[in-house]
Amino acid sequence: MFKRILVAVDGSKTSLKALDKAIDLQKLIPEAEIYILCVYKHHSLFEASLSIGRPADMDIPDKVLSEYAKEVVNHAKDLAKEHGATKVRGFVKAGRPSRVIIKFAQDKEADLIVVGTKGTNSDKDGMFLGSVSHRVASHAKCPVLVV
Repeated sequence: MFKRILVAVDGSKTSLKALDKAIDLQKLIPEAEIYILCVYKHHSLFEASLSIGRPADMDIPDKVLSEYAKEVVNHAKDLAKEHGATKVRGFVKAGRPSRVIIKFAQDKEADLIVVGTKGTNSDKDGMFLGSVSHRVASHAKCPVLVV
C-alpha cells in the first residue's frame, strides 16, 4: 500500500497532527517509511539588505531559517519515535513550500503526502485550507491527506 509517507512540518499544531496521522498509518503498515520535510522560504542577500535596522553581526536569513527548520525536523523525528514510529528520516529544503513538497514527493517516490490544514503563516481567516495545503492537494501526483 504505502511504502513512503511524506509529512510536511513547519512547527504548527496542524503539522504535528499530520505527523500523528502518519505515525498511525505506519503502525498499520510497519514496512512504510516516514519522510519528515520542513521547507523554509529562501531569502536572497538583496532581500536581507532591505531591512531598515540591521545589527552589526547580522546573520543571513537563510542560515537562521535553515537552522530553525532543522530544529523543527529534529523535534518531529523525536516525537515520531516517542510515539512508536520505527522508520523515520528528516529533510530540510529551501524554496516555495508547496512546490518543494510536491517535487520532493516525486523525487522520493512518495506514495502519500500528509499535511496540516494550515501552517504557521495562516491567520485565523475563516478559510478551511491554507495556501500550501491547498496547492499541494491540488497539484500532487500522489494522494494527499489533509489533517
